[in-house]
Amino acid sequence: MRKLNILIVEDGRSQREMLRDFLIKEGHSVMEAENGEIAIKTVTNNHFDLILLDYKMPGMDGMEVLKEVKKINHEIDVVIITAYGTIETAVEAIKVGAIDYITKPVELEELLILVDRVAERRGLIRENELLKQELSKQGVTAEKIIYKSAQMAELINMASRVAASRASVLIQGESGTGKELLARLIHQLSPRVHKRIIVVNCGALQENLLESELFGHEKGAYTGAASRRIGRFEEADGGTLFLDEIGELSPGIQVKLLRFLQEREISRLGSNTSISVDVRIISATNRDLDAQVKEGAFREDLFYRLKVVTMSLPPLRERKEDLPALIDHFMEKFARENGNKINGITAEARDLLMKYDYPGNVRELVNIMERAVVITQDDYITMTDLPFKNDSFTDFPDRKASGSLLEMRDELEKNLITEAMAKVANNQTKAAEILGMTRRMLRYKLKKYDLNN
Repeated sequence: MRKLNILIVEDGRSQREMLRDFLIKEGHSVMEAENGEIAIKTVTNNHFDLILLDYKMPGMDGMEVLKEVKKINHEIDVVIITAYGTIETAVEAIKVGAIDYITKPVELEELLILVDRVAERRGLIRENELLKQELSKQGVTAEKIIYKSAQMAELINMASRVAASRASVLIQGESGTGKELLARLIHQLSPRVHKRIIVVNCGALQENLLESELFGHEKGAYTGAASRRIGRFEEADGGTLFLDEIGELSPGIQVKLLRFLQEREISRLGSNTSISVDVRIISATNRDLDAQVKEGAFREDLFYRLKVVTMSLPPLRERKEDLPALIDHFMEKFARENGNKINGITAEARDLLMKYDYPGNVRELVNIMERAVVITQDDYITMTDLPFKNDSFTDFPDRKASGSLLEMRDELEKNLITEAMAKVANNQTKAAEILGMTRRMLRYKLKKYDLNN
């Protein structure tokens, strides 16, 4: 596991020294600050990967320090340590830029899991940055995908690994998650980058037109075919063919696509001659292809040929730590394109954007930010520039009486772990896979929630 440069900001000496000694024993490099003012000076003069920041301190409190740290270097990961695990504290901290929070008294094993997660994410991001630098030296510019979450870092890392092969890739995800952008990234990271990537939306054309679009046709192949036409497969020769909405293919076209994947040959409509083409297939769907196979609507043999590598893009609501960077990116992009002077976004407007669930995913966020930049009459985007109605997003209710955010999160986590363990007859390895966590983390959670019996 990658070792981190960590700053502990804590006014309590015994707590600070306990955390320091524990993290040094784990191999991390640690510095300390006993108050916010010293912390800001330390951050200004040193490089840190992670800051463990006490929320309640004399002088500058944790929230003020967090805001200043993000101004100095917004790439530093910050975890708030608080004895006040209320909804308001957690929401405000995460809104400003903290990646997580933990409560006092700090459980060292839980802290270690959190630190390991930060180290893993930063390692993946660093690998991605090195990859981009290497591609830049070769004159290749990869598609810009904005992210901060470990989920996306892992996905980009996987894209870099599969890009060099000719294996077919199936990208799954809801509409608007960026499947085409990921396909373009794979192409640009591949040896095929100097050839074309051809994009075909399989759901946009009728069957006869789509067949001609993909495979081409000879003169007279059908009424209206006045001349020979080269199809998308031939246009993509040496490069990549991205087939979006692959679940819309008719049975007839499925057969022809399967033949290509088996033989690497196609035939134009109206011709008996086979043409060899060197094309890498990347396909995408927002449908459940497994269900379509079971229903007989999609060929099983084709399905397995397409999904040699499967990549699943998470919806935006499941990776909200990416939101601040995405909001800022699109705000700056549309301000630049429209010649608008936008200095930022108000805290209230950003809060609304953070709370919204985005059923349309990144595509919906793009539309929201473009609209806000265009219609705002100020140099800051405000709540009135956003298209939300009171019932169009899930607000955080004031539910202090029913428990803190931490308690509600723990209850949900406990239930999910219980269900997963029941499904696999208490096999910890399989349960960890279902839950998307390490066995080490699962063992800790089982002990924490007293679920070992």
